[in-house]
Amino acid sequence: MEFQQNISLAIELLGTIAFAMSGAFAAMQKRFDPFGVLIISFVAAVGGGTIRDLLLDVPVFWMYDVIICLVIFLATVLAFIVKYFDKNFRVTLFLFDSFGLGLFTIIGIQKGLNADLHPIICVTLGTITGCFGGILRDILLNRIPLIFRKEIYATASIAGGTLFLLLLNFSTVTYTVLQVSTILLIVLIRTLAVKYHWQMPKFYSTRSDGEM
Repeated sequence: MEFQQNISLAIELLGTIAFAMSGAFAAMQKRFDPFGVLIISFVAAVGGGTIRDLLLDVPVFWMYDVIICLVIFLATVLAFIVKYFDKNFRVTLFLFDSFGLGLFTIIGIQKGLNADLHPIICVTLGTITGCFGGILRDILLNRIPLIFRKEIYATASIAGGTLFLLLLNFSTVTYTVLQVSTILLIVLIRTLAVKYHWQMPKFYSTRSDGEM
């Protein structure tokens, strides 16, 4: 049990680092000043988890854990260092964002399982935890959030979370292996979707702007 708790803590910290750095990279692309970069980094890292905890009516995780705030600050500093050596960091941003999505999806599902919620709600919480930090980040950066654009994003979180719960109930694989496999699956789906231009169906209006 203690080993599993340590794994869960490691996943949460790695997810926080990944999303904090993705937020920092995105803000640096917009040429924000250091304080602005830190704000976007913080929002990206805690946004999804904050909404999740408010929905569960439990204490918001980062307000009672100063370590999370310290990790976000250090991750932001690390992002500045990485940018110094990697001038074109679009791939780096993508990787951190994808891993953050996978890591936080697992954390959200675990929170739902701990609250004895229905599996569908657990997957929903996983998706909220994984996606809403990025949504808030993109809104503050004045751009359309990834989840609302053509890229496969929330779908990857839902697919990974669904497979995780199915294997949890019908497989003898250890819990830790399931966690790691789900994270890698979400990252793989995101990578393949971008590489091969997989897209969700888009809906268009046939009316012109002047028509009622």
